[in-house]
Amino acid sequence: MSLAPDLLRTRPLDAGEGGLEVDLVFGQSAATSVWAVNPLKVLVARPRGPSVWAYLSSFGGGLVAGDQTRMKLRVGQRSRCFLSTQSSTKVYRNPLDRPCSCEIQAQLEENSLLVMVPDPVQAFADSLYSQRQDFHLHPTAGLVLVDWFSAGRSACGERWEFTRYESRNEVWIGDERVFTDALRLSDEDGLMPGDHRLGRYNCFAMVTLLGVPLAETSARLLKAAAASPVVARPSLLSGASPLPHGSIFRFAGERTEDVGREIHQLLSFLPSLLDGDPLSRKW
Repeated sequence: MSLAPDLLRTRPLDAGEGGLEVDLVFGQSAATSVWAVNPLKVLVARPRGPSVWAYLSSFGGGLVAGDQTRMKLRVGQRSRCFLSTQSSTKVYRNPLDRPCSCEIQAQLEENSLLVMVPDPVQAFADSLYSQRQDFHLHPTAGLVLVDWFSAGRSACGERWEFTRYESRNEVWIGDERVFTDALRLSDEDGLMPGDHRLGRYNCFAMVTLLGVPLAETSARLLKAAAASPVVARPSLLSGASPLPHGSIFRFAGERTEDVGREIHQLLSFLPSLLDGDPLSRKW
């Protein structure tokens, strides 16, 4: 069922509200509805093909005090969608303590696939940011999800100086909630760069693969991770665990670029699913 017509008829859209719908049209995935209100922008680089490629962005290149975005996404039966961002999500300094937020609600229908690989969130000093992402999958649908964030403007000597960062991801397959991942970092809980918190690492990432279409890939990647050698005091840490409907991989790196390359390598199977590599020019 389309989300857009009812939504657009019943009320004016709020600031930061947007959506994207992808359906199978004459055997090809096609963007059938796209809407967005300032400061959110939805750019559809490939509107039709074996998969739709779309990118989220914002006016001004980031979120300023009080910006809130809410995105609805529907991937219809047997269609495929790649969703990313135009660049890192910058959360600017917030002297008035007005938090910025991002919410995404995604619905994946029968035999559909969503690959959601944004750039990292980059929270500046004194900023507040929270995001919530909910994914509802048909039992035959598949999801690839990346969620990651960096220390801020490390090149300027600004490292883990934001006030608060929160992220929560939940995934349902059918009526069963199969995955919850929640993180909260706050300066109220102590010095964030401390040895017993974020330490020498400047970027953290989570990658999860869920759903029947990705079961074989999950098993193969977990087997490869188990065979990786253990290195003392590495600049890039990695871990992998099976999930009831897939797998999860986590990374911590001293350099954001190294974490990006590791994610790209892990997701090297995507071109066969998306008819191209949308990550090849990113990291």
